[in-house]
Amino acid sequence: MTVLVLENVSPSLRGECTRWLLEVKAGVFLGTISAAVRERLWEMVKSRAEGGSCMIAYAANNEQGFCMEVHGAPRRTVVDFDGLQLIKIKQ
Repeated sequence: MTVLVLENVSPSLRGECTRWLLEVKAGVFLGTISAAVRERLWEMVKSRAEGGSCMIAYAANNEQGFCMEVHGAPRRTVVDFDGLQLIKIKQ
């Protein structure tokens, strides 16, 4: 399972993401894709974000069962706390 969240990006980038994932809410995409497709999609999203922010979460074989990555300047960032990924909200 993969979750992709896009903020302040172009409508064309959101449209491109709908080729691979289902847009369940504006800027929130969900689906099951292979690791290779996920990595290529994430690289494409990062290269076309143009000042927007992006976050991806996907299933992983770790303590939490998932991994998260962010790109751009989102209000929420991922921090590592003793091997756990947590969300830090910028004030």
